[in-house]
Amino acid sequence: MHQLGRVFLVLGLAMLLTACSNSPKEDFVDRMDREHEGDAPVENAAQDLKQSAAVSGEEVQYATVNGQEITGYMARPEGATNAPGIIVIHEWWGLNDNIRMMADKLAGEGYTALAVDLYNGKVAESSDSAGTYARSVDDKEALDNLTQAYGYLNKKQGAENIGVIGWCFGGAWSLNTALAHPQKIDATVIYYGRLVTDTQKLKTLEMPVLGIFGEEDGGIPPKKVKEFESALNEADVENAIHIYEGAGHAFANPSGTRYVEKAAEDAWQKTVRFLEQNLKGE
Repeated sequence: MHQLGRVFLVLGLAMLLTACSNSPKEDFVDRMDREHEGDAPVENAAQDLKQSAAVSGEEVQYATVNGQEITGYMARPEGATNAPGIIVIHEWWGLNDNIRMMADKLAGEGYTALAVDLYNGKVAESSDSAGTYARSVDDKEALDNLTQAYGYLNKKQGAENIGVIGWCFGGAWSLNTALAHPQKIDATVIYYGRLVTDTQKLKTLEMPVLGIFGEEDGGIPPKKVKEFESALNEADVENAIHIYEGAGHAFANPSGTRYVEKAAEDAWQKTVRFLEQNLKGE
């Protein structure tokens, strides 16, 4: 083979291997790495969001995935039975106390909130470990985990209407759960998670979608958000998409240093109202 031809062949193979290794999931985690550089899973002003009523919470074993029992945190209004359910999916730090706090706040609004664990008990203390844990998640096992979470809320807790909410890493899985169970999930809330813009895939959705995003998010940029909104509209999926000025990635995460209080509070109010309308019919 001519020397120049060999050069082009080697370059072509290198590009192909790079394209194959740079999966959408890996690319998303890479972008989260950049957005969270220097961040830490600390408490922030999310603690001050209103909790409307007293709740009770407990650790529960809600699934068995690949032979391993999965433990999550369930919160519900004190004295309530058969309340609407919400699957709560942690950000990329894992199921920590701040996510449990958000489950409490959702329960205070009148829901049985199940905070799932996609990291098999691991909780990140740094951005490096969070990226490692996010990359280690097996997609099939995660979906099995979330499917069993739905069954736990529906069959064991008597929840007829069930929604899903997630932040960052969890926002991506909130959308994935809706796409996997379009006839079961009744409301989907996505806080700046990896998006799907394929209209044909989105056409399967039978529930309304609330999307919360930051204008300065380099991981989920406004251009991508607008493509998502356009695809939802083309697919005739009811949606409300909000892009907050001056807010970056993780601006409403219950853990971290990127919290933007005014934007996060407004997003929370929109979230509460959206869930009321679609899980309670109020």
